[in-house]
Amino acid sequence: IFELNKAYGFTKFIIVVPGIAIKEGVYKTLQITQEHFKNLYDNVVYDYFIYDSSKLEQVRSFAVNDTISIMVINIGAFRKSFSDTDENGNLITGLDRKELEKKANIIHRTDDKLNGSKPIELIQETNPFVIIDEPQSVDTTPKSKEAIASLHPLCIFRYSATHVEKHNLIYKLDAVDSFDMGLVKQIEVASFASEDNHNMAYFKLKSVDNKKSPITARIEMDVLVKGVATRKTVTVRQNDDLYKLSKGHDVYENYIVDEIYCEPGNEYVSFTAKPTVLRLGKAVGDVDDLTVKDQQIRRTIQEHLDKELVLNPQGIKVLSLFFIDRVANYRYYDKDGNPHKGIYAKLFEKNYKELIQLPKYRKLAGNLRDLGADVSKVHNGYFSQDKKGIMKDTSGTTAADENAYNLIMKDKEQLLSFDSKLRFIFSHSALREGWDNPNVFQICTLNETHSEVKKRQEIGRGLRLCVNQNGERQYGNSINTLTVMANESYIEFAAGLQHEYEEDEGIRFGILETYSFANISVKHADGTTAYLGEEKSGDIYHLFTKKGYIDKTGRVQDKLRKALRDDLLEVPEDVIASKPAITAICKRVCGSLKIRPANNKRVVTPNKEVLLSPDFKDLWDRIKYKTTYSVDFDSNKLIEKCCDEMRRTMGTIQPAKLIFTEASLNVTEGGVLTKEHKHRGMYVQTIRQPLPDIVTYLQNATNLTRRTIADILVRSKTLNIFYKNPQRYMEEVSAIMKRQMRSLLVDGIKYTRLGDDEYYAQELFETEELTGYLEHNMIASKKSAYHYVVYDSANEKTFAERFEANNAVKLYAKLPSWFKISTPLGSYNPDWAILIEQDGEKKLYFILETKGSTLKEDLRQTESGKIECGRRHFAALGEQITFDIADKFDDFIERF
Repeated sequence: IFELNKAYGFTKFIIVVPGIAIKEGVYKTLQITQEHFKNLYDNVVYDYFIYDSSKLEQVRSFAVNDTISIMVINIGAFRKSFSDTDENGNLITGLDRKELEKKANIIHRTDDKLNGSKPIELIQETNPFVIIDEPQSVDTTPKSKEAIASLHPLCIFRYSATHVEKHNLIYKLDAVDSFDMGLVKQIEVASFASEDNHNMAYFKLKSVDNKKSPITARIEMDVLVKGVATRKTVTVRQNDDLYKLSKGHDVYENYIVDEIYCEPGNEYVSFTAKPTVLRLGKAVGDVDDLTVKDQQIRRTIQEHLDKELVLNPQGIKVLSLFFIDRVANYRYYDKDGNPHKGIYAKLFEKNYKELIQLPKYRKLAGNLRDLGADVSKVHNGYFSQDKKGIMKDTSGTTAADENAYNLIMKDKEQLLSFDSKLRFIFSHSALREGWDNPNVFQICTLNETHSEVKKRQEIGRGLRLCVNQNGERQYGNSINTLTVMANESYIEFAAGLQHEYEEDEGIRFGILETYSFANISVKHADGTTAYLGEEKSGDIYHLFTKKGYIDKTGRVQDKLRKALRDDLLEVPEDVIASKPAITAICKRVCGSLKIRPANNKRVVTPNKEVLLSPDFKDLWDRIKYKTTYSVDFDSNKLIEKCCDEMRRTMGTIQPAKLIFTEASLNVTEGGVLTKEHKHRGMYVQTIRQPLPDIVTYLQNATNLTRRTIADILVRSKTLNIFYKNPQRYMEEVSAIMKRQMRSLLVDGIKYTRLGDDEYYAQELFETEELTGYLEHNMIASKKSAYHYVVYDSANEKTFAERFEANNAVKLYAKLPSWFKISTPLGSYNPDWAILIEQDGEKKLYFILETKGSTLKEDLRQTESGKIECGRRHFAALGEQITFDIADKFDDFIERF
C-alpha cells in the first residue's frame, strides 16, 4: 500500500476479508503498525476503517479524500446486489425495484444521505486497489466474483497460503519457507496413549469410506499376533465378525458389524448384538476419557509453568489455549442462570493448585504462586453469549459469534502484559480462527468428538513469534517453541500435517522446481551481491534431470541422495562457486540420504563349474537326506520349570499405563520430520471387567491339558497378579510355558533318517531363484555354488570372504532357504556346507553355523534349540559330516 502510494501516488485501497475474525485481525494489525509505517514513510497521512452499513459517511470520505484511505470490508457486506434491468434489458422501476433493493446489501441501495447515490457507486468511481485476504474463502463462487468486480478495481492482489485458483504469482512464502527462515515458532507435539491395556474390547474408528461398494470402515483394535494382543488398524464391512478379525481374541466375541454410517460430521459404526457405537476419532474400551483429559490439562499447565521459568525473566508473558466443543464442560448454569464451574474448570484448578506449589516454581515472578489460593484469576473462557450473558455453543460462523471475537480482540494486548494475571484461555473449538496471539506457547484440544478443524489451522493460532513487554518481536528457536497437546500420536500428527500441506497448500515435498536455486546469493569481485536467478537455476535443474538426479516432475531420485552422501554432486561449471548452497538446498529437499537399494537388485545365477563338479556332488550326497523326529516329554518337569520361572519373573507385571510422549516437528522441503525427546509412563485406574477364562486361553495357546495348566497356575502362587492385568498375565504365562516346552522338547528329541528317496535334489540350485542387492548384501564368488554369495549379516560376509581367500577351502555353499530341517521349534536353515582339503588329500565335510557368539547363554533359546536339533539331525545321517558352530573364521579353520 505505502510503496504504491510512494511510487505512483495511488490512494484508494480495499481489503476484502471472508469473516469476522480475520476482519478484526486486519483492523488490529492496522492499529498496531500505524506508528511503524509513519516512521518508515515520512509521517504519511492515512486513514483506515471497517465498513459499517450504519456509517455510510465513511464511504463518502473514502471516495473524496486525497490521502491514503483503507477500507476493510467483509465479502458478505456487498455480495447481495441486484440489477437495474431485467433479463430483457428493460429498466426496473416502481414497487418491483423497491422489493429488489430490500433484498440487496445496503451498499447496493440508493441513500438520501449520499444524494440518491448508492455507496457502491462512490467506491466504483475511485477504481481502488483490492486486496483479498484468504481468497479461497472469498471469491470462489460466481456471486463473490461478481461482487469483487462490482468494486471496479484497478488491480486485485490475493494473499493466501491455500490458493484454490492460481493467478499470476508475485511472491511465495509457504509453510516450508516460514519454518526454514525462522519466521514462525518451532513445533513440538505431545500426546498420551495407553500401554498394556488389552483387557476389554478396544476400538477406535479411524475413517469411513462410501466412495466404492461395499461401504467400509477402518477400525483400530487389538489383534492377537502369535498369541500377543497387538493394536492394529483393520478394514471392516457390514456383517464382519470382529472376533475373527482379532484372530480369536475373546473380548470381541459377538461383535458383528451392523451399520457403517458415512454422513460427514455424524460418522459411526454400530453392531448387531452390542449397544456399543463407534464415533469417528473417539476410542472405546481404552483408559477412561476423563482420565486422559485430566492428564492433558495437567501436562499443559506443567509445560506452561516450565516456560514461564525461562521466559518471564526475558519479559515474555506465556499464554496457553484450551479448545473445547461444549461450553458446559467449562461453565454451566443452573435454572436461575447462576454460573458454575464445569468439569474441565474443576480439573484445571485442581491440577494448577497442586503444580504451582512445587519447589521448582518458587522463582515465578508476580506472586503467581499466591494465585494457587485464587486460581480463578489465571483462567477464563471466551465464548459467545446470549442477551443474559450466558455462554453458549455456536458454530463460529454466525453474527452471534461476534461478541466472543470482540472480547478476544479487545483483550489481545492486555493479555500480553504481566499486569493481567490471566494466562490460560478456554475457548470454543469453532472459534479457533479468532485466536492468533503471538505469546500462545501451548495449545490443548479437549474435544469430546472428532474435530474437523485442520491441524495447520490448529497450530496456526500460536505460530507467530512472541513479543516482550515492549511489543518487540523475539527471535530464536530456544524461545519460540509451540507445544501442541494432540489427541493422536506425534507420528500420526506429523503425517496428517504433511498431507494437509500437500493437499491444501500445494506444497510438493521431495521435489525440486526450476526456480529452486534462483535465490542463492552470489558475491561478485567488486563486492556487490546478486541472486543466481531463474535462468541459471533452470540450467541446474536441467542438468539434474539429465544426470538422473531427479525425474521429469522434479522428484528426487536415489542417485541424487547417493551423490550427496558421497560428496559427488555435479553442477554446471559456471555455478561451481555456489555448489555449497546448491548442495544445502538439495539436502533439505531430500529430507533423508537413506538409499533404497531397489535399483541394485540382482538375480543370482548358479555357478555350474562348482555345482556340477564331483566334489560338490560328494558333499551334497552326504547332507541331502531328510529325517523325522520323536520326543520324550516329562510333564512333571515342565510344571516344575514353569512354576519356577513364573515365581521369578511375573512380579514385573503392572496395571495398564498411560504413556506421555513429546516430539519436535521440523517442516522441511523433504517433508514433516519428527524426533522424539520425551517418553514417560504413569499407572492409571481402569474399569474392572469380568476375568477371562485363563485355562481355555492357555490350552488354545499351548495344547497342554487343562489339568497340567491348572497345576502350573496354582503351584506357581502367582494368580494374585492375574487381577492386576489379566491379558498381560495370560500372555506372559503362555510365553513361559512355550519357552519351557521348547527346552524340554530339545532335551528329549531323537532324529531318524528317512528312506533313500526322501532328500533335497541338487537340481533345486538351478530351478529355485535367488536374489540379492549389489553393494548391500552380496559378494562375487568363485568357490560357491552361486556366482554371488547372498549374506544375512556382516559376520556371514566376513566368513564368505575368508572362504574365498583360504586355500584349504575347496568349495562351499551358503545353504538356500529351501534347505530346511524340521524341529519342534519351527524349521531350521543351517548357514554353510563346506568341503575342506587337508594336505591335498584328506577331505573334511562340514555344516557350519556362524553366529556373533558361540556361548549358549548368548544365543536366544529358540535359536540355540534349533542349532541343537540341527546337530542331532546330521548325526542321524551318519555320513561323516561334522556339525560345528563358530563366531570367527580363524577359530574354525585352526581346529582342523
